Amino acid sequence: MTLRPLATIGFDADDTLWQNEQYYRLTEEHFTALLADFAEPEHISGRLLEAEKRNLAYYGFGIKGFTLSMIETALEITDCCVPARVIDDILRVGRELLSHPVETLPHARDTLETLAGDYYLILVTKGDLFDQERKLAQSGLGELFDAVEIVSDKTATTYRRVFSRNGDSPNRAMMVGNSLKSDVVPAIAAGAWGVFVPHELTWVLEQVEKPVEAPRFREIAHLGELPDLLASLQ
Repeated sequence: MTLRPLATIGFDADDTLWQNEQYYRLTEEHFTALLADFAEPEHISGRLLEAEKRNLAYYGFGIKGFTLSMIETALEITDCCVPARVIDDILRVGRELLSHPVETLPHARDTLETLAGDYYLILVTKGDLFDQERKLAQSGLGELFDAVEIVSDKTATTYRRVFSRNGDSPNRAMMVGNSLKSDVVPAIAAGAWGVFVPHELTWVLEQVEKPVEAPRFREIAHLGELPDLLASLQ
């Protein structure tokens, strides 16, 4: 019996299956407006990004770490003289992010429904456990996945573990997502296929060069093109 080249497909969640980054951008705009009396928006955003970089090792990825980084940035920019009302507002917008309705992206449900049953489908997402579980439940897509993996980070080691546990090996697996850094490059390094699905908004810390010379790299315009890509690889 000849094995199919692909048996397992992993999907990223944020900005691959549903909108995410646009809400962070709107929150950051609100944050810079709150501190408009202390610094220019570009300076505030730059300091916030530096805080986020520093804090990844402590808080990981997600809204809670983003909220704490906003508070830290506000304290830095104001020399610890930030008004209490500003801190209160930052906490409020952080809570709003944690309860924002889920908006699935075009082709997400149709593509998953088309592939379900023919492939072992895994949701592979990083970030806060409670928030990712909430978004998956609200998306209505959970029933289409055979497994869900919520991880602290996405590395080649992560994908080797995930695809070995949820399939026979990374060699017969594929990872699909909007982040080259988290979804594509490490999956290819693990031995899997990496499919890049660009999103108009991608966090700067998730941007790296496309691995165009990698034999297992592919790019599609949207998730609706995935079934045809899979057919071409069989």
